[in-house]
Amino acid sequence: MMKKKSISASKASLVFFLCQMISALDVPLDLSQPPTITQQSPKDYIVDPRENIVIQCEAKGKPPPSFSWTRNGTHFDIDKDEQVTMKPNSGTLVINIMNGGKAEAYEGVYQCTARNERGAAISNNIVIRPSRSPLWTKEKLEPNQVREGDSLVLHCRPPVGLPPPIIFWMDNAFQRLPQSERVSQGLNGDLYFSNVQPEDTREDYICYARFNHTQTIQQKQPISVKVFSMDSLNDTIAANLSDTDIYGAKPVTERPPILLTPTGTTSNKVELRGNVLLLECIAAGLPTPVIRWIKEGGELPANRTFFENFKKTLKIIDVSEADSGNYKCIARNILGSTHHVISVTVKAAPYWITAPRNLVLSPGEDGTLICRANGNPKPSISWLANGVPIAIAPEDPSRKVDGDTIIFSAVQERSSAVYQCNASNEYGYLLANAFVNVLAEPPRILTPANKLYQVILDSPALIDCAYFGSPKPEIEWFKGVKGSILRGNEYVFHDNGTLEIPVAQKDSTGTYTCVARNELGKIQNEVQLEVKDPTMIIKQPEYKVIQRYGHVSFECIIKHDSTLIPTVIWLKDNDELPDDERFLVGKDNLTIMNVTDKDDGTYTCIVNTTLDSVSASAVLTVVARPNPPFDLELTGQLERSIELSWIPGDENNSPITSFVIEYEDGLHEPGVWHYQTEVPGSQTTVQLKLSPYVNYSFRVIAVNEIGRSQPSEPSEQYLTKSANPDENPSNVQGIGSEPDNLVITWESLKGFQSNGPGLQYKVSWRQKDVDDEWTSVVVANVSKYIVSGTPTFVPYEIKVQALNDLGYAPEPSEVIGHSGEDLPMVAPGNVQVHVINSTLAKVHWDPVPLKSVRGHLQGYKVYYWKVQSLSRRSKRHIEKKILTFRGNKTFGMLPGLEPYSSYKLNVRVVNGKGEGPASPDKVFKTPEGVPSSPSFLKITNPTLDSLTLEWGSPTHPNGVLISYILKFQPINNTHELGPLVEIRIPANESSLILKNLNYSTRYKFYFNAQTSVGSGSQITEEAVTIMDEGKMAMASRQVDIATQGWFIGLMCAVALLILILLIVCFIRRNKGGKYPVKEKEDAHADPEIQPMKEDDGTFGEYSDAEDHKPLKKGSRTPSDRTVKKEDSDDSLVDYGEGVNGQFNEDGSFIGQYSGKKEKEPAEGNESSEAPSPVNAMNSFV
Repeated sequence: MMKKKSISASKASLVFFLCQMISALDVPLDLSQPPTITQQSPKDYIVDPRENIVIQCEAKGKPPPSFSWTRNGTHFDIDKDEQVTMKPNSGTLVINIMNGGKAEAYEGVYQCTARNERGAAISNNIVIRPSRSPLWTKEKLEPNQVREGDSLVLHCRPPVGLPPPIIFWMDNAFQRLPQSERVSQGLNGDLYFSNVQPEDTREDYICYARFNHTQTIQQKQPISVKVFSMDSLNDTIAANLSDTDIYGAKPVTERPPILLTPTGTTSNKVELRGNVLLLECIAAGLPTPVIRWIKEGGELPANRTFFENFKKTLKIIDVSEADSGNYKCIARNILGSTHHVISVTVKAAPYWITAPRNLVLSPGEDGTLICRANGNPKPSISWLANGVPIAIAPEDPSRKVDGDTIIFSAVQERSSAVYQCNASNEYGYLLANAFVNVLAEPPRILTPANKLYQVILDSPALIDCAYFGSPKPEIEWFKGVKGSILRGNEYVFHDNGTLEIPVAQKDSTGTYTCVARNELGKIQNEVQLEVKDPTMIIKQPEYKVIQRYGHVSFECIIKHDSTLIPTVIWLKDNDELPDDERFLVGKDNLTIMNVTDKDDGTYTCIVNTTLDSVSASAVLTVVARPNPPFDLELTGQLERSIELSWIPGDENNSPITSFVIEYEDGLHEPGVWHYQTEVPGSQTTVQLKLSPYVNYSFRVIAVNEIGRSQPSEPSEQYLTKSANPDENPSNVQGIGSEPDNLVITWESLKGFQSNGPGLQYKVSWRQKDVDDEWTSVVVANVSKYIVSGTPTFVPYEIKVQALNDLGYAPEPSEVIGHSGEDLPMVAPGNVQVHVINSTLAKVHWDPVPLKSVRGHLQGYKVYYWKVQSLSRRSKRHIEKKILTFRGNKTFGMLPGLEPYSSYKLNVRVVNGKGEGPASPDKVFKTPEGVPSSPSFLKITNPTLDSLTLEWGSPTHPNGVLISYILKFQPINNTHELGPLVEIRIPANESSLILKNLNYSTRYKFYFNAQTSVGSGSQITEEAVTIMDEGKMAMASRQVDIATQGWFIGLMCAVALLILILLIVCFIRRNKGGKYPVKEKEDAHADPEIQPMKEDDGTFGEYSDAEDHKPLKKGSRTPSDRTVKKEDSDDSLVDYGEGVNGQFNEDGSFIGQYSGKKEKEPAEGNESSEAPSPVNAMNSFV
């Protein structure tokens, strides 16, 4: 939330000038003028009797006036009273009370007269009264014995003081008595009880009267109130009551409202115009009545109406005649209502409509003094001249009185005088002095010459031209030294000479000339006006929410006129910032370090210059974890429940969302707090369930968005009674640890679950499906019991029951357990293997009888291992693999087998104790598969037309090799592949010489092995035949010629000719000719220029279809020309558990056993690798 306001100094000046405009022109003090009262004491002047009395009377005039006083209508000779002095050059009286005088002796009505040769002015009648603060009269106050629910009024009746005292009620500890809709203080100071309650009983109801004028407080004797009911009526109270009182003392009953004040159904109220109207209605009743106010036949004033004292008082400020009427208060409760009508009449002391104003006339001029006032009743108007009723004042032929107006015609200098107008009615009077001063004076301008006025852009400019002259001069304004007279709607000309420019602009800056003239002369004055840019806050402080102990910063960045010097002031809640080093005021910001709760509030940045002021405000809200709750109270104690209530702590500007209730068991776990429940933040009571035999303490934690409060102080302790256990141990199990025992375990009850002392457990068991009796044992302080001598793996019914000194828990439920397991006795039978392909087989077996399992059937394990490869007779280390099949499955898949191999397997049953005996070994063989790629391929001994190829047999032949397949094709100079040639090679060969190849040609080879099943994966290689020696020699001779001197000279001559040609072309071009070199270059692009790749910025590079990148320097083959066999991607994916196996529910293998294969060579032309340097040379030749 943010607010901004701006105050212009020019606007404040406007108010001042307009106030000047409505007043009469001031006569310069160097000119003769009648007296004018400038200062006087108030009409009703209450003084402190302990201090000197000062009655003010100041006046001005030329010559300076003399002063005299009347007291109670007669002359007051101050020279005869040594306690009274008059200040020098003043009419103010000082009555010395502190040196022996008594204030009461100077009570009376005083009036001051200021007189000189041109007239006499008089002050108001000043009534002097010393303040009074009398003591309470002693009285014997009887105790108030009141029946519960009745109404009561405690009378204050303060002593009559001057001015009336302020009344309030307190107790002996000087604490104000709490007030509410039920108990409140009336306007007369009495304390009203709509209905009394037992808590109203006390002996120190004390009424205090504070007399502000003397700064004293008077105290009434304490009043005692005793509230009783028939249930609590003791013998002492009964003895003090009459039979009638006792008979009437009925139980508390609800009653409809009746008015305690005002009494009756109607009343009248008179208030004076401009005062505050206070109307009051206080009602008795049970329940406490609610008060409502209406105005009959109209609405209550919207902006001037206020309700006080819990709506029992209606307050209307600044009342006027329009507020007269009937006001009704209505008191209502559930049993009915009552009302009272107050007829309000607004009267008015006299108030001015037109007050007389000083009149300055030149000899022979005419004028009028007007005195108009209003009031209710309408005031009478009377005139005085120089303090004397005008009827008996000296005659003046130029003066004529016409009711509220005095008319002057052709005045002369002797017509100068001071006239008083008195408007009075029964509620007061008004007295105004106005002089008539007859002068003949040429114009004079009172505003200093060349005065500089500065205003803010777009605000009013008020340029002063204070003047005086008689007759009254005429005023004209000009802009600039030789400017024309100012006229038009853009200017406002005030009677006091002020020139107003309603909206000043930059072009309003300049010199302004004021000219004043009358028949006696002319005068002018120049002033300067400057228009400044307004001050603005361009970056205002913003609303902030900050956690306690954080840092916060408010910005206030300003823009202002360069000629003005701004000052920035920061306020907190419209007051100065705290004197705290945590508040750091920077050039354009305010930073608060380590924010605390006290820093919460509104921060205002005020920027002041000599001409304007702007401000912007923002609210800082400090949030924090809530304060802990307090005043925890336990009520409604029952055996199994209790009600907890609390008072929330301060939420610290972040609403409480919930309360967490925790408990401590002081009997079983002292010092350990446990979670009990959580309730919404709007709830402050909760019904808690309790367990027997627990010594409870509770605490409450408040939670808001910031976090959790500290825990409250613990509540009082509450020990619940013992009882039988409510529940039995949980998680009861029976599992044998040996073949001949049964181990019974359970989770013990916690301390508070025991419900009483002497917690024990009754453990019972019997063999299931056998007609045996329960065997039981009672144990304590354990959670396990071992039963020995049991048969192997038989089911038992088990139950564990809690008990304490008071009895047993409810009958527990039974669980099934088993005695200990032993190893299975029988192996699975009828094991069968079905070979699916060269790498996968499926195994079947018959299940083992459950009795032979002798435990919980866990599943079956298949052990299998490779005996030997059928293609190689060499034996190797036997590595057994295990697949586990959970549950009672009787088949499974064996993945990852090697082709053309002999395997063995057996199957075993598994229970919780371990594995049973293995089934007889079952032998099976896998068929042939495709071989792996040859282990290597080397290309050696390159000649002009032949290459030698050597290779190694596949690491995994996976069958009987029948041949090798070699495919190759040339790669020409344009990176295209030539025709593909295929050669079949017997399986027993390991090398081959390829003849009749083209010289200096790159070839790509594809090589793989083959069994009867098919071809295996291939490996590739590239090689180049060598260059022809004759062509090499020719290239060498060309190089030799290029080194000869004559050849170098020839090349230089060619270069010179080219240079001359270029110069000629340049000259022709400058003469307007066009040499189309650029077009030719564009048409015949240089084939040597190679494009860049768009993606990586490198030169285009050849790549074959198999994604084999070319080796540098013409070959990818290592120095030994050996290509290693690529690693196979084949992996064993096991179908059972173990060996990374994974199966579906039916035992089928998830996945596929396969290896990546080399792509087939392209039959036609296709992109190939970039040629080697040898190829490049060959193409050059």
